[in-house]
Amino acid sequence: MEHKGIIVENLYKSFGKEAVLSGVSLSVPPGEIVGVVGNNGSGKTVLMKCICGFLRPDSGSVTVNGARVGRDRDFPDSLGIIIETPGFIPGMSGYRNLRTLAALKGLIGKKEILAVLDRVGLKKSAHKAVAKYSLGMRQRLGIAQAIMEDPAVLILDEPFNGLDKAAVEDMRGLLTGLRDRGKAIMLASHNAQDIRELCSRVHEMDVQKEGTV
Repeated sequence: MEHKGIIVENLYKSFGKEAVLSGVSLSVPPGEIVGVVGNNGSGKTVLMKCICGFLRPDSGSVTVNGARVGRDRDFPDSLGIIIETPGFIPGMSGYRNLRTLAALKGLIGKKEILAVLDRVGLKKSAHKAVAKYSLGMRQRLGIAQAIMEDPAVLILDEPFNGLDKAAVEDMRGLLTGLRDRGKAIMLASHNAQDIRELCSRVHEMDVQKEGTV
């Protein structure tokens, strides 16, 4: 039986003599939002980069939607990502940035891009240069980029940074809707309310224990 979602087994990752991840195991099944919490330096972002294929672990395995990352595929299929600050071309509009990224896979076109911009509250700003976007608008654009191709799995590292209270409520509702449609979502947030309201399970990473969960 093919396992959907994310499965991490006994993951180790070091940089030089510093062990960042030490025996990390967790799963994120379809239809769940699973939280990852911990202080800065505890390894949350490194874990997410290993899952996405951006970093290779020293040992252990990462399986996304039934495919072993680094063996079956270099990068997982059907994956939406926000890790660190989303990067866009400032002189291009929000729409043009997404259209350029979408052209890499050719899965969606103008209709879907405009729909996802509307979904994250950027309909009126779709054709404004990203250089003129506020921090919160850029974050919404990052969320739009992550979900625009309707991926099965989402990796979201602090996705609500820069959003005001009303926008956070909107984005929580968006993630809840995606969860209810069977998406597997990993969420890292420093906001305890985000974790409490959205996550069915929480893994705590501890910098004092070399990134164990």
